[in-house]
Amino acid sequence: MSGFKKVLLSVLLLLALVTGVVLAARNNLTGKHLTKKVSAGIPAVQEGDIIFQVSESDLSTAIQLATHSKYSHCGIIFKRDDQWYVYEALQPVRYTPLQQWINRGQRRHFVLKRLKDAATVLTPEVIGRMKTAGKQYNGKDYDAYFAWSDTRIYCSELVWKIYKAGTGLEIGELQTMRDFDLSSPAVKKIMKTLYGDHVPLEERIISPVSMFSSPLLVTVAQGGN
Repeated sequence: MSGFKKVLLSVLLLLALVTGVVLAARNNLTGKHLTKKVSAGIPAVQEGDIIFQVSESDLSTAIQLATHSKYSHCGIIFKRDDQWYVYEALQPVRYTPLQQWINRGQRRHFVLKRLKDAATVLTPEVIGRMKTAGKQYNGKDYDAYFAWSDTRIYCSELVWKIYKAGTGLEIGELQTMRDFDLSSPAVKKIMKTLYGDHVPLEERIISPVSMFSSPLLVTVAQGGN
């Protein structure tokens, strides 16, 4: 082999080695970054936290348009058998494992919020009262009509009522249906399907965005895309 070929081979081998090292380092850093990103919110979870996501349900688009917010679903965090769950009003009202709940949302995006005074307000006794208040709703049907009753119940209503019963606090401002933007075709179609020609414009409603924007809460974690 000539001297030139030996030099060329050495250079090619060196380039291959350097490229391999760089790719390995980059993959390692990316893996660490992704692991950190995926698990960032989980260790921070506390009982009583409220978690928000963009739902993939049929009603999600209408809720987003009517409330001018991308967040269309929420639940409350409780611990059961040493595992984290989201207590949510879906169909039916249920406890869903936290990671499963996150995975179900659009692009796995979530925002975790906490009561500003959680350290002093959400004592074990108060959390117990909140869990007891929530038991009456477990297994009940989802309320697609958004009526302010306990016969059926929707997501933000469940969380609001648990907080009100357990702490006396009102997380988010109650509104009436007429306060929302009902002008878009998608919203009109849903309203027509649900109510026909008799839309209950004075029905009390607590929306996910009203809770999301509550000054009583602070954001403690978020994840996904």
